[in-house]
Amino acid sequence: MTRPRTMNAAQTLLEAGADQAIALECGDERLSYAALRQRVRRAAGAWTALGLQVGERVVVMAPDSIEWVVAYLGVIWAGGVAIGVNPRLSMAELGPILEESDVRFVWHEADSTANLASLVAGMVQAPTLVADDLDDPRWSRAVEQASEREPLLQDADASALWIGTSGTTGASKGVIHAHRVALQPHSFAAGVMGLTAADRLYASSKLFFAYALGNSLLAGLRAGATVILDRQWPEPERVLSMVLRHRPTIVFCVPTLYSRMLQNRVAQQFAGLGVRHFVSAGESLPGAVRSAWRAASGVDIVSGYGTSETLCLMLYSQNDQGLLQPTPGTEVRYAPDADPALPQRIWLRSGTVALGYWKRPEAQADGFDDGWYCPGDMFLRREGGALEFAGRNDDLLKISGRWVSTLWVEQALSQAAGASVLQLAVIGVPTEEGLTALSLLVQAAAGQQHMAAKCIDTGMAALPPYRRPQWVHWVPALPLTATGKLQRARLRAMHHEALLKR
Repeated sequence: MTRPRTMNAAQTLLEAGADQAIALECGDERLSYAALRQRVRRAAGAWTALGLQVGERVVVMAPDSIEWVVAYLGVIWAGGVAIGVNPRLSMAELGPILEESDVRFVWHEADSTANLASLVAGMVQAPTLVADDLDDPRWSRAVEQASEREPLLQDADASALWIGTSGTTGASKGVIHAHRVALQPHSFAAGVMGLTAADRLYASSKLFFAYALGNSLLAGLRAGATVILDRQWPEPERVLSMVLRHRPTIVFCVPTLYSRMLQNRVAQQFAGLGVRHFVSAGESLPGAVRSAWRAASGVDIVSGYGTSETLCLMLYSQNDQGLLQPTPGTEVRYAPDADPALPQRIWLRSGTVALGYWKRPEAQADGFDDGWYCPGDMFLRREGGALEFAGRNDDLLKISGRWVSTLWVEQALSQAAGASVLQLAVIGVPTEEGLTALSLLVQAAAGQQHMAAKCIDTGMAALPPYRRPQWVHWVPALPLTATGKLQRARLRAMHHEALLKR
């Protein structure tokens, strides 16, 4: 696709939907594309009336809703920069984000007004709070009195939205995405799963998470399809109830949630409900979960790989081996001096790759180069150009003179444990002699402790000695980020705490 010189991402996202087609569903509320376009134009007028200037940043911090989408797209339509933020963040976590990002406004709901007011009262350059609240009519009055505004066209590489990285390995970074991100966010869904305007998309993850924002909301709107939203946090039974009520044709979840739905015996109830494709991303999908889901639901899972920096999925797999190939429109390149027999970092390029990071020059230099992005994950090049995910570069360890990916060990033990284990993780830790060894942290399924221990022992015995964890810690739960991904930065501390208790 030829990139326009100037554009507006919100306008581009909304131009394909037929006037009477349903763009958004949330609970009992349904909004057509014609009505959504009108509401976004008025929201843009409201933002302008409140004083939003071109390029200024607005945090949207609330549960997913139609109002969330209208406020968010309205910011972009008016020339601002929209930032979706987890509404469950504590004020201690939110404060540094607001200060570092030089936020002008925070759009929120009534139940967070008091905490936010207390937070911004102590800030030198405090953002203005804009509540979607009947008791504080500033936003509703601004929308009612606003005239519908035409979209502000900007350079295709001007900033339109920010995404916060998930924080699985450390502090979150602000990822800057350009207006051009709206041109082809549906490349994966359309090119791999045949997405059309007749489809209905539902993501269990929330819109502040790149996975849901890019692959469900942006892709669905760009295709003129229906996007289903849910204010509630995803649990296995909640996902099932959403599918029963709204009948999506494409469902996006994370591996942990697929595993929990299998554990809770919810997966079998998805059979015959009209879902054409289940998609998994956010973490590597264990082969055991893929095969068990197919047996239970009758529908396979398409596994994808993407990051906050790519917004949409760049690689995908439809085979039990988990081998990945580029999504349509994605280019892959390799370092010229890399040994093809060893895991290596790769470079990715597409129209949805970010401009870079906010105030992170070292990370910027390491990860971005003239439209290309290099994630910190490692891949093995396989026959025919396929890629095998090998974990992050710091998950690849030299043990007994051999390279070991903690991901490979996790997958083998997960396969051996099956439904007896809810979640497990393997990390490299130093021994007293200064060598590197593996530590396994594992959470058994409810009532399955004895069986899980037997399965883990069997799985470890089947591994080569250099891949066997030296320590096994049974824990009540593993730490997860707000997006449902394993928070690996905390695992080493958990290992040391477990050692102290022995």
